[in-house]
Amino acid sequence: MDLDQLAALRTPVGLTALAAAAELAGGDPLAAATALRSAGLPGPLAAAALTQAELRRRAVGKFGPAAAGMFFTRSGLEQATRAVVADRRARRLRAAGVRTLADLGCGLGADALAAARAGIRVYGVEADPATAALAAANAEAAGLAGCLSVECADATGFDLTGMDAVFCDPARRSSGGRRIFDPAAYSPPWDFVLGLARRVPCTVVKVAPGLDHSLIPPGAEAEWVSVDRELVEATLWCGPLAASPRRATLLRPPAAAGSARAPAQRSGETAAGEDSEVGVAELTGTGAVEAPVGPIRRYVYDPDGAVVRAHLVAEFAVTVDGTLADPDIAYVYADTPMPTPFGRCLEITDVLPFSLKRLRSLLRGRGVGRVEILKRGSAVDPERLRRDLRLAGSEPASLVLTRVAGAPTVLVCQPVAPTR
Repeated sequence: MDLDQLAALRTPVGLTALAAAAELAGGDPLAAATALRSAGLPGPLAAAALTQAELRRRAVGKFGPAAAGMFFTRSGLEQATRAVVADRRARRLRAAGVRTLADLGCGLGADALAAARAGIRVYGVEADPATAALAAANAEAAGLAGCLSVECADATGFDLTGMDAVFCDPARRSSGGRRIFDPAAYSPPWDFVLGLARRVPCTVVKVAPGLDHSLIPPGAEAEWVSVDRELVEATLWCGPLAASPRRATLLRPPAAAGSARAPAQRSGETAAGEDSEVGVAELTGTGAVEAPVGPIRRYVYDPDGAVVRAHLVAEFAVTVDGTLADPDIAYVYADTPMPTPFGRCLEITDVLPFSLKRLRSLLRGRGVGRVEILKRGSAVDPERLRRDLRLAGSEPASLVLTRVAGAPTVLVCQPVAPTR
């Protein structure tokens, strides 16, 4: 979306077009466009309204009902922080005493809006004029324009004087939309981002979940966040904001938070808690502990991606009296199932060296026709294996493809129902 399209959509006619497009979103695009033009709306305005309506429909998963009044671009929506994550981060900043915040590279304003809702005065900075205008429009739509301003400028030149804290989410995509994996090519560049904490000690940086641990600044807390078992981002908390070297935070919004909370963890390295509306579990530690290694046992846990990326598998193993069967593979084995938010538990019924013929024979003999395939430390392609098994039964099974003492191994399992 460009500035002219945004301006047109915010006129009375544009708002009418948006309302009409919202009724048609999710249906046949051609029929929707025809319906809007038949209502007397100009073609370009109808197209822009339909694009926004579709983006708003998709954005509900990230922003909830607030998406209905926001403005998006496709790339901006893809890169925007989920509201549940941004809100939790904002509450942590507010609890640390932050009153003013510079959001460098604010994008469409997801994090800036969350901070403003938490009572923080936010100064958003965005280099792209259209994106900056969208962020300002989103602040106005949310009724937060009085405590959230957006400036179109280069983040590297913004005056941070008087800021209690800085939040930076460097762009990790090229102008063509391709992912950038080299931090030196981020915008703002990584050297500038790392230098922020020297200028404003309370600095927070959003990074990709695959961040190399060697890039974590000394003394910073690195937090990996998952939502409903989907790893979504990582965050670096610097200076006074750092509470633990490594943290895995698991969030469950209300729709997914129906299961009972896990009991208090027994390791001094862990903590669990919850917000009033969002289920929260946190696992903390140094990320340098080695888990004990032992044989395969009756149950296997598949740790949440945030636990794995935070290098907290050993800390997790302690909470379930577990061990690893291979020191380099993040499956945890135990003799009894224990309720935990940090990993999914499966009961192992069979352990066999990987052999397509033997596995096919075993599954067919049990009438298995539907398989879930998990893998770590295996070169087998799950979809090809699914085709090659050629199963036709009605029973389900879970297959864990892994390695034990260097040998390719398959575990035939059944999921353990979560404790309620």
